[in-house]
Amino acid sequence: MYRATRRLVRMTVLVLSLTAMIGAAPARAAQLLRDADIEYALKQLGAPILRAAGLNPNQVRILLINDSTLNAFIVDTQHIFIHSGLLTKLETAPQLQAVIAHEAAHIANGHISRRLGNMQTARTAAGLGMVLAAAAAAGGNGQAAVGLGIGIQSSALRSLLAHSRAEEASADISSIRYLVRAGVDPQGAIEVQDLFRGQEALSESRQDPYMRSHPLTRDRLRALNGLVAGASAQTAPDPAAAYWFARAKGKLTAFTRAPSWTLRRADGSGTPDIAQMRKAVAYHRQSDLGRALSNIDAAIASRPNDPFLRELKGQILLESRRADDAVRVYSAAANLAPREPLILGGLGRAQLAAGNPQDALRTLEAARGRDFSDTRILRDLAVAYAKTGQDAMASLVTAERYAVQGRLKDAAIHAKRAEGALPRGSGPWQRAQDVLSAAQRAQRR
Repeated sequence: MYRATRRLVRMTVLVLSLTAMIGAAPARAAQLLRDADIEYALKQLGAPILRAAGLNPNQVRILLINDSTLNAFIVDTQHIFIHSGLLTKLETAPQLQAVIAHEAAHIANGHISRRLGNMQTARTAAGLGMVLAAAAAAGGNGQAAVGLGIGIQSSALRSLLAHSRAEEASADISSIRYLVRAGVDPQGAIEVQDLFRGQEALSESRQDPYMRSHPLTRDRLRALNGLVAGASAQTAPDPAAAYWFARAKGKLTAFTRAPSWTLRRADGSGTPDIAQMRKAVAYHRQSDLGRALSNIDAAIASRPNDPFLRELKGQILLESRRADDAVRVYSAAANLAPREPLILGGLGRAQLAAGNPQDALRTLEAARGRDFSDTRILRDLAVAYAKTGQDAMASLVTAERYAVQGRLKDAAIHAKRAEGALPRGSGPWQRAQDVLSAAQRAQRR
C-alpha cells in the first residue's frame, strides 16, 4: 500500500499526526486507508448490523486503519475504525460482522457520546482531524497524546477511550441481539474473542490494543458463550456477505503482502473475479502491465456493471503513465457510481495528469463535496485551483488538507492567506474561519 517501490494501487493513505503534549516531538503517525471498493464491502457487511442496532448505515462510516495489530474501536458516533491487521486475521464474514456489532453497541448504548460530548463535530475538516487524531491514539499509541482539540495526556486519553467491564458486558448483550436480528450467526462473536484468549496474562505492552480498550475476562467470555448458546437464531450462510468479506480481505492482502504471496493464493479467493482482481494488483506491483490488464479485464467481463473493478483498471493505467486511457476508464467507473467520491477523485487525478485542469476542477469539487476527508482529493483539488489561477481557493483547500491531517499550525497559515483573499462572508471564507477557529482552540490548550 505504498507508492514508489511498494506501489499504492488506489489506496489513499491519510497520515494522521499526533503531537506529544510534553515537548514538541511528534509521536508515531497512524494511517487511514481509503479505498472505495473495500469501504463499499465494509458498508455491505455492516449495513444490516447497523440497522439492527437502530443506527443509520449512511451516517456511520466503517473505516480501515493501517495497523497490523488487532483492534477495532470508536471515538465518536459517526465512525467505526477497524485495524487492517484484524481484517486480515479474521476468517469469515460473521466474525467481521460480530466486530461491527460490538462497536455499534458501544455507539447505540451511548458509551462514547457521554465521554466525548464536547468534542468538535466531525462534519468539518478541522473537526474530523480531531476525531481522527483521537482514533490514532486509540489505535494503540498509548504513549502519544492528542495535541489537538482534546488536550489531555495519554493516560487520561486511554481511560477516556477504554470501555469498562460493565460497558463490555452491555455491548456483548446488545451485539448478540443485533446479530440475531440481522440473521447473522452469532457464533462469530465467540470466534473473535478466541483470538484474544490468554492475552489478559500478558503485560500491557505486549497485548493487542483491542485488549487495552476492550477488557476480556473469563467471566465475560463465559457470559458471552451463554448469550450465544441461548440465542434462538436460525441462520444460513449468506453468500453475499461471504463474497464481500472475501473481496475486502483479498484486496487488502493483495496490497499489503508480497505479490508472490498473492499469486500463490489468488486461485483460492472464492470467486474467479476476486482471484483475477488480486492477480491484477500483484502483477501491477511487479510492473507487468500486460498481465495486470489481462486479469482486470477478465474480472470486468464477469462483472461489467461493477464500478470498483473499472476504478482499479483506471488506477493501473494512471500509474503506468497512460493518463488519457485512465480518464476513459475512470469516466466509465464514475458513470456506474456517480456519487462515489473516491472514484471521482481518481477521475480528477487522471484529468490533471492528462492536462485538463478545468475538467479536473469540476470533478474534484464534486468529490470533495461528498467526502472532504480524503487528503489526496484535497491535494489534487488545490493543484487544480492553482493551475486555473484561483490561488485563494488553492490556499483554502490546502488549509483543509492540513486540518484533516491534524497539522493545525500549518493549516492556520494557509487559512489566513485564504481568508485575506476570499470575499468576506462567502462560503469559502467561512470554511477558512472554521480552520482558524480550530487552530486557535488547539493553541490555547
